[in-house]
Amino acid sequence: MAELQHVGPDADLDHVTEIMERDGAIIIENFADSETLAGLWEDLGPDLQDSDYCEVGYDGHRTRRISSLFARTTRLTPIVTQPLYLGASRRLIQKPVPIWIGRSQIEMTPSIQISASQAIQIDPGQGKQPLHREDTLYLRPHPGPVIRMQLMLAMSDFTAENGATLVIPGSHLWDDTRAPRYAECVPAAMPAGSGLIFQGGTYHSGGRNDTDKPRTGLTLSLDLGSLRQEENQYLAVPKEKVLAYPEEVRRLLGYDRCAPGVGWFELQDPHMVLEHDDIDAARAAADRLGLNAAA
Repeated sequence: MAELQHVGPDADLDHVTEIMERDGAIIIENFADSETLAGLWEDLGPDLQDSDYCEVGYDGHRTRRISSLFARTTRLTPIVTQPLYLGASRRLIQKPVPIWIGRSQIEMTPSIQISASQAIQIDPGQGKQPLHREDTLYLRPHPGPVIRMQLMLAMSDFTAENGATLVIPGSHLWDDTRAPRYAECVPAAMPAGSGLIFQGGTYHSGGRNDTDKPRTGLTLSLDLGSLRQEENQYLAVPKEKVLAYPEEVRRLLGYDRCAPGVGWFELQDPHMVLEHDDIDAARAAADRLGLNAAA
């Protein structure tokens, strides 16, 4: 049975991308430093502990989940922009697409965006989650282009006994007629601070926790920019919280355009809404530039 490859945070991006293309998953050790991890626990731990168990069996009856993470903490920049995660995501998702405009053929490269965010705590007694693919959300056939790259950051140690994420290496290459089996899974065992990165088409699930302590992870997804975000980030993250992040993260949250023209505001870059006091001011700025969408 294939095992998950482990690399350090200074690994070569070409090497990481090759492993991702072959196996569909990889573990980055020391993905987050101790200060970042402690800060995330400080910001998210109390909310996670105060949350109720999930009501839907698929999500786990002894599992706690919180979302809207970019509204709950300002410490996610080094997580979502970690060079191997963001770099591999850009390599695999942002592939140039040839299109025709009139009689000219050109290539355009799509953007990527943050789609969903959750902190997940699997408590003792929780069983295995059903095996699934993250990109099934978009009802895309397999195999196909990469449209999602998922991160599972270990906020506590992940072991085979406490519910480490189960992964089927290479399953991103399967078609949709082949059913996944737990016997094909390997546990993503890794110490706290490590990150499991996997393609949206890779079969995986939460594992069974047979210990007396919870297992906690933080998951983020980066998706093709022309898709609707799984989590509505415009409702999940108030404007003042968005502004607490650097421009690169703001754009990843959705305040950006995906070529050739998805996500515009008044025919312009939606980031302009964040550069003005309110939407009316942003619209007025577009009008002054002669960019009124109604014109």
